[in-house]
Amino acid sequence: MRNDNFVSPESRFPVAPGTYLLQLFCPQPRTLTIGRLGELELVPGCYLYLGSAHGPGGLAARLGHHLRPVRRPHWHLDYLRQGAEIHQVWYSTDNHADECLWAAALSRIRGCVPISGFGASDCRCPSHLFRRTAPPALSSFRRRLRQLCPEHGRIISVLDQD
Repeated sequence: MRNDNFVSPESRFPVAPGTYLLQLFCPQPRTLTIGRLGELELVPGCYLYLGSAHGPGGLAARLGHHLRPVRRPHWHLDYLRQGAEIHQVWYSTDNHADECLWAAALSRIRGCVPISGFGASDCRCPSHLFRRTAPPALSSFRRRLRQLCPEHGRIISVLDQD
């Protein structure tokens, strides 16, 4: 049966390369096995995951994947999503945007604690996952980002509940 009211997750995002931040919430303590990283102890709170989408389908394909139920975990984030739910997405198609720059900006926000090695297997960043008691304001993130890269363009916020 077809549902005419169904909006596919990827239809909310551009078919263009870009960088994104997923704001996830963990409601209760959990221990997850994250592929080769091993065990990760989740404490209740907000988790901020940074990624990029430069392959076919760009942000639409990658974020569509992340917003659908996990069948077979592939990326570190797929494992994390078994214990935390995505609440918000920030993204940019700006040429200056990259996940390492965004990680540097997050590390300048008080209370953002990097989770060592998570999601940063292809770069020198300590992590692409940060934990914080409560989510940071987008305006605070933009301010830190523009301190590092004044020419950085627009960041768009999308609530998963839209």
